Amino acid sequence: MLRISASTVRDRWPLFAGALLTVTLGVALVQSSVLVLISTGEPKIPPGASGRAAEQIREGYVGAATLLGMATPLAMFLAVFIVGSTFAFTVEQRRGELALLRMLGGSRPQLIRLLLGEAFLLGLAGSVLGIMLGVPATWVQARLLIGIGLLPGGFSAHWSNGVLLLSPTVGIGVALFGVLSASSRSARVRPLDALRDAPRAARVMTVGRWLSGVSSLALTILLVVAGHGADLLGALLIAMAVSVFGSIALGALSPLAVPPVGRLLGTVLRRGALGELAQANLRDAVRRSASTAAPVIVLVGLVIGLTGALNSLARATGADLERITAADLVVTSTGAAAARIPRTPGVALASPQSQVEMSVTARHRVGHRSYRQTHHSGITAVDAAAYRRTHRLALRSGSLDALRGRTIAIGPRLAAQGVRGGTVTARIGPDRLKLRTVARLPEVLENGSDNFLVPRDLVPAAMLAAAPTETLVQVAPGTSPQAVADRIRAAGIGEVRTVGQWADARVETQQRGTMGIMAVLMGMSGLYAAIAVINAVVIAAAERRTEFAVARVTGLSRGQVVRMAVIESAAVTLIGLFLGTLVAAAALAGFHPGPGGVRILAVPWALLGLLIVASLAVTTVAGALTALSATMTSPTAVAAARE
Repeated sequence: MLRISASTVRDRWPLFAGALLTVTLGVALVQSSVLVLISTGEPKIPPGASGRAAEQIREGYVGAATLLGMATPLAMFLAVFIVGSTFAFTVEQRRGELALLRMLGGSRPQLIRLLLGEAFLLGLAGSVLGIMLGVPATWVQARLLIGIGLLPGGFSAHWSNGVLLLSPTVGIGVALFGVLSASSRSARVRPLDALRDAPRAARVMTVGRWLSGVSSLALTILLVVAGHGADLLGALLIAMAVSVFGSIALGALSPLAVPPVGRLLGTVLRRGALGELAQANLRDAVRRSASTAAPVIVLVGLVIGLTGALNSLARATGADLERITAADLVVTSTGAAAARIPRTPGVALASPQSQVEMSVTARHRVGHRSYRQTHHSGITAVDAAAYRRTHRLALRSGSLDALRGRTIAIGPRLAAQGVRGGTVTARIGPDRLKLRTVARLPEVLENGSDNFLVPRDLVPAAMLAAAPTETLVQVAPGTSPQAVADRIRAAGIGEVRTVGQWADARVETQQRGTMGIMAVLMGMSGLYAAIAVINAVVIAAAERRTEFAVARVTGLSRGQVVRMAVIESAAVTLIGLFLGTLVAAAALAGFHPGPGGVRILAVPWALLGLLIVASLAVTTVAGALTALSATMTSPTAVAAARE
């Protein structure tokens, strides 16, 4: 049976080209991700690096591992989805061939073994190609992580012989898992019905499609309902889940959606003969239309859903910063320059916040486990009285009035991380001090908020003078903030921004790594979707040669046939874009303004427009090229061969 599978793959390679490319890319991505992930296990700290620099390098390594942890499962999901949809469509195109094998004595288990053998050979070939492609992909992935600032410039990934076992396992596993549903469906081919070319539209919705579609849709609805009562972090996690399960649901149920949406588009398409033919094709060739629309649904649902959720969280973070900050201006300077701000005319209050070079060792408790951890970054020296007047914060415990001398306050970033109260150990230069915890601040949305607050009189004056400082400024009543800002700039103290501008800049800094992650995921999703769409169009081209020939024999020119195919491809793409947008809307429903804290819905309209243009371009070009290829042969010759 494996020999027959090999012959089928060799003779019908256009049917399997997309699946082979998908497996190859999946293996290469997983292999490169694993190699980079292994290499990030032990962060290399340059000799002489400060504690803060070392901590930032470690955090970058953790961020890189997080990115790889997100990209690898997504790549596996997309690979299995595309391989599965490819084989499902392939089985539909090969019904006559499979029925003939049944009539010649082939049993249902033999048909299943035939398709599994084809998948095994594809997985094996894709693994070999993926291992070779994974070598340059590892270098590219490492450079990308360095480019977005997660890994240091000198990072390099090391080869591990273990991937020679992992990569074939991934490639063959993806191929076999993707073909399971199609192989079981092939066993139900009825020879006489297939040989008579009986109508197949009624059999598009199989039991497997119904089960996966309805169950995923039910789970999506439950998640959307739960998202309205969740906090922002919960809404983000739910948006990610809705993007995945909603895409699966509408991808599986798309054969039900294609005909009614096609009829809706028919009000526009019926204005011309070619449009009316394209609409008829949409209505009758449901399997083909659904196979083309499904990857577009997944692309739009995932990319717009995830990007919109992250953008909404970022905008909500900026709004939260503005809400809790009671100031008119923010000045970025050194500590020495910040000391001149209170003497500027029109300044009523200046609250300096200096990032000092010191370490704090505190005891953490998670569940029943207790451990000590040393923090080098996020330690801010403040004037407690001024800080309290420029921040609208309700403390979790304690009071900032006691923040003077050898004391410390636990900042928003560690508020919910189980840091025990009592005393902590601080090291400032050569001095080691015991500091008493006097307050615990509430959590805020900003990811890079302070770990600890210390009183300014605890820090040596020379260290404060050189420390990077942000000063929150309240102007005197009746004074123009713009005038005060101009005076501070004229004095050369530092950069002056409004609170809104300052909040946006802080959020943008925190989101820079996240946007790099999204760029990787979007690029990967777009590549997979393009492969899937082109693959579906190419597979359908073989079946459509006779259809195109009959259309030309009845009076259409070759150009008209190509235009009809382009109209049909564009209509199918619009259906996929519409359904994918529904998925994205469901994913973002939890960010709609309402109860549960600061919520701002940020829809990435520019990205959505780019996806619309790119999707239409890919599908229409693929449709035009395949129609040109399918109409190269004389129509009378094709029609005669059919007879």
